[in-house]
Amino acid sequence: MSRPKVTVMVPVHNPGPYLAPALAAIRNQTLREFEVLLLDDGSTDGSAEVLAAAARADPRFRLLSPGRVGLVEAANLLGREARRDYLARYDADDAMHPGRLEMQVAWLDERPEVGVVGSLVRHFPAAEVLPGNRRYEQWLNSVVTHEQISREFYVESPMPNPSVMMRREVFDLAGGYRDDGLPEDYAFWLRAFEAGVRFEKIPKVLHYWRDHGRRVTRTHPRYSLEAFLRAKAESLLRGPLSGARPYVVFGAGMKGRRLTRILARAGHPPLALFDDDPRYLRRTRQGRPVLPLASFRPGSALALLATGGARMRAEWPYDIRVA
Repeated sequence: MSRPKVTVMVPVHNPGPYLAPALAAIRNQTLREFEVLLLDDGSTDGSAEVLAAAARADPRFRLLSPGRVGLVEAANLLGREARRDYLARYDADDAMHPGRLEMQVAWLDERPEVGVVGSLVRHFPAAEVLPGNRRYEQWLNSVVTHEQISREFYVESPMPNPSVMMRREVFDLAGGYRDDGLPEDYAFWLRAFEAGVRFEKIPKVLHYWRDHGRRVTRTHPRYSLEAFLRAKAESLLRGPLSGARPYVVFGAGMKGRRLTRILARAGHPPLALFDDDPRYLRRTRQGRPVLPLASFRPGSALALLATGGARMRAEWPYDIRVA
């Protein structure tokens, strides 16, 4: 047997009945040579016993039991313990295509310029998928190439964490995950993006994302809209808005208002906001005027789009989409 190229990293905290099928999906991969790191994050639902049995039955599986450390530290422990060149994230309540690992390893092998490869995703079971996640899935599966992903990076997280495989050096370059009140996966990808990492997706559904009421993204405040806007604002201030670069915000509604507040509190408010909604015109946001769209002069400042849906984003002719 040759040396495995990939470590599959699986943080586990009380996934209940979803754990066994998630582990079976790993064992059923067409790629047979891999390392699996299972981290029991203080489970109290019997998962520890399931994990221990999996590690005893298959020498490719290794179990870490540090106690309850939380998702962010669990992900960092997995990254530090991984011994392979490629790191694949996977969640203990999901499923994946049997060819996922083989296809992603081949993608990275054949494209040394790519640092992170994901795939298309599908939420399941159909009866439990929220409408918002349906829209998110549609958007995720529309951004596949590096150019598409780069254009949309500030809209939402374009790389679903449990679907990706990355090179070891990307984990190190981004400094691992941070427990700072922000969505740790999105903030991680933003730091990698800022560092010039190339992102791509295999245009095939390889990850099946289970939607249920106990998902941490539904329950933890670090995945709130405010936390996502903070992550975007901090990245913008480190990158496109660094050096006090002048900018304007398109959209004076809820998202534009909240983004403007976060940026103003960081000491860098926009020159103005633009909107054609009569409710907002002739008002101010953080002391900045709300002006009609027709009064914007392209090239006068960086333009951030903070309103509208997919159609408006697709037709946006200016700089950065953040909503």
